[in-house]
Amino acid sequence: MAILSTPDGRQTTDPPTIQEILRPIGVRLEKWEIPESPHAERLLLMDRLSPDESERLLECFDDRFRLLKSSLGYQTRDLIVLYKDLPGLDGLLLKFISCHTHDDDEIRYVVEGEGIFGFVLPSGDQVELTVQAGDYIHVPRGAEHWFRLTSSKRIKAIRYFTSREGWVPNYTGRAVQAFPDASIQ
Repeated sequence: MAILSTPDGRQTTDPPTIQEILRPIGVRLEKWEIPESPHAERLLLMDRLSPDESERLLECFDDRFRLLKSSLGYQTRDLIVLYKDLPGLDGLLLKFISCHTHDDDEIRYVVEGEGIFGFVLPSGDQVELTVQAGDYIHVPRGAEHWFRLTSSKRIKAIRYFTSREGWVPNYTGRAVQAFPDASIQ
């Protein structure tokens, strides 16, 4: 269940309210079921995945990839796996916690764990959206945003690409406001 938070600590989990707040910047949020299979469940519980295991897990979700490929022209997908003991995690996360944009859409389907996308609204106000397993998020190119992990420091998400070059962050220099951690423990 996605949670939208404001810097003053207000939160909502109501999907229509979240959609209404994010509509002006073009962010779309949907709930997609996680396929039930013992094979996928085992891989979802593992911290580290070999390239072969990552590909097998991705194949469990390929019905969604085929849909995005035919409807939006996405060409490739990969699996990002972040966990608290991942070597170099803090350095990796530094790339995403500052306000930035991309030249391509950013699409993620969270299949395990949770993370937080922050957004700058047209008014200049900032909000954060905690996404969890089953949340599909589509951040349009040019939307000013950032990403951080919750205190659980664990997420597996499928990323969809038309071009990997479009995912290079273009930093805006805008300061991110302080937000309370919205993770559900």
